[in-house]
Amino acid sequence: MLFFTRSRFRLSSWAVTAGLMATAAALANPVEAPSLAEYLSAICSAAFRSAPPEEARFLSENVSAMTRMMTGMEIKPSGDVDQDFAAMMIPHHQGAMDMAQAELRHGHNEQLRRIAQEIIVTQQQEIAAMRLALGQPLPPSVAAPDQPSDLWEGGGTTRNVHTHEATPTMNVHKEP
Repeated sequence: MLFFTRSRFRLSSWAVTAGLMATAAALANPVEAPSLAEYLSAICSAAFRSAPPEEARFLSENVSAMTRMMTGMEIKPSGDVDQDFAAMMIPHHQGAMDMAQAELRHGHNEQLRRIAQEIIVTQQQEIAAMRLALGQPLPPSVAAPDQPSDLWEGGGTTRNVHTHEATPTMNVHKEP
């Protein structure tokens, strides 16, 4: 039994030593890691390569939305849990809205398109509620699309509630 314990100790010592050596080597030779946006884009792009060409624009918009969402959720902790929660959830909700808009532009299922409209409205409301709870100013009000046709018939503008950038909806059109 004593031999087994000593062997186990030696094996553990070797594992710890090997781990420390690998860590030291990695720190001594830092490699430029891809950004989170590059990483996400590469993952999604690889997965979508086999998609039919008519779905390419929809998938591209979704990759962009997910990338913006994930990079927006990368925050430096402030020490205030509530502030950090809102700082991460607001880009998360904006990502859901961006993906819902892609569904409205490219989707054909009326039930899913209605759900996408509801997502846009409810996520905007939740973002506003989070900002108000923290005493933050609200972005300027813009009309939410109340019909899928508003997105491609030039129904005004949509506003990214995280960056406050306005996008004219007249440049958005439904895919055939």
